[in-house]
This record gives sequence, structure tokens and C-alpha cells, in this order.
Amino acid sequence: MENTILIAAVIIGFALIVGFAGFGSAIGDGIIGSKAVESIARQPEARPNIFFFYLLGVGILEAFPIIGIALAFYLVLGFGGLGVLHGLLPLTQH
Repeated sequence: MENTILIAAVIIGFALIVGFAGFGSAIGDGIIGSKAVESIARQPEARPNIFFFYLLGVGILEAFPIIGIALAFYLVLGFGGLGVLHGLLPLTQH
């Protein structure tokens, strides 16, 4: 019974981590993109510099979901040696 509750909590945690990482990244990409377009519209001569910093910001922003997904997979696959995937097997195969 305790394993079942723990496995359910880890799977819910996995879903929350992946969901929030994707949601936050999408919002951040939208904000950075809109501000870059706004800045280029105000100062077209500064386009190369603005575009460089736009790409730099998007690159840093995209690192967070990748780290979050790696953490989520660590929860599912590792989780302190519990092996959640091993716990998901039917009880007859243990």
C-alpha cells in the first residue's frame, strides 16, 4: 500500500514538473519574443544586437525545461533506488 501511494505521488510529481516547465518556458518565450520585436521596431539600426541578445535569452530560458525534465525522469527512474518503473510491474512478476 505504501509503495502504491509513493508511486502515485512520484507520477503526479513527474506530470507537474513537466507541465510547469513547458508552461513557463512557453510564456517566457512569448515575452522575450514580443519584447525583441518591440525593441527592433523602436530602433531598427540596433537589430543585430537585439537579435543576438534575443537568441541568448531564449537559449538560457530553454535550459530550465530541459533541467526540469531531467529531474522528472530522475524521479521516475531513480528515486533513491526505489525504481518506480519496477514498482509499476504487476505484483506477480516481483
